[in-house]
Amino acid sequence: MNITVRKIGNSEGVILPKDVLERHHLKAGDQLVLIEEGDGLKLRRLQDDPEEFENKMKIARERMKKYETAYRVLAK
Repeated sequence: MNITVRKIGNSEGVILPKDVLERHHLKAGDQLVLIEEGDGLKLRRLQDDPEEFENKMKIARERMKKYETAYRVLAK
């Protein structure tokens, strides 16, 4: 599928075909992450599930508490 970079106001962007938007359940306002891989680009949906984020933060807090001494030494 070929997509052209177009002038959009003062920026440049791409228009995603309607069938692609429908297949991936995307709509105006949804956020995507642009990932550069070698000489290519990849778009992924931004995962902003609050429950998933809170679970990751819980794990991070547990690890920070468990390894607090090591982190303090490394921070010097």
